[in-house]
Amino acid sequence: MLIETGYVYHIKEEYFKVARDKKLMRNHENGNTRPTYLFIRNANSKILWFAPMSSKVEKYKKIQEEKIKKNGTCDTIVIEKYRKKYSVFLIQNIFLVTKEYIDHIDTSRDKAVPVVAGTQKEITTKVNKVFRLKANRNKFNISRCRQD
Repeated sequence: MLIETGYVYHIKEEYFKVARDKKLMRNHENGNTRPTYLFIRNANSKILWFAPMSSKVEKYKKIQEEKIKKNGTCDTIVIEKYRKKYSVFLIQNIFLVTKEYIDHIDTSRDKAVPVVAGTQKEITTKVNKVFRLKANRNKFNISRCRQD
């Protein structure tokens, strides 16, 4: 299966059993193949990163507003339309998956549905920013430890 940036996928239940991470959004909740996950390729990596999506717009809108109020920005939550409805893209919950655990691409009328290009760009920009901040924080911590 070809995995393309900007498309939404479903992850096999097997992944969640192997990962054993209670913080991951559970798959197949209430008998549905939800949540769905947006595939994002990090600019500096060949790793398959996925951002969970949620339909709980009001819940995450409040969290997003609190982060903007506190920090002036929110790079971990994006609320935009997907399939004509608002969805939440949870960059804060991004995780990696290998190809073997990808079940299928999200479709409508048997056609893969991409996330709108502008939304893809916004999400990718924020993901790359989060990765840069994390990398810089790790470099800072390493250099600080060496000085102690």
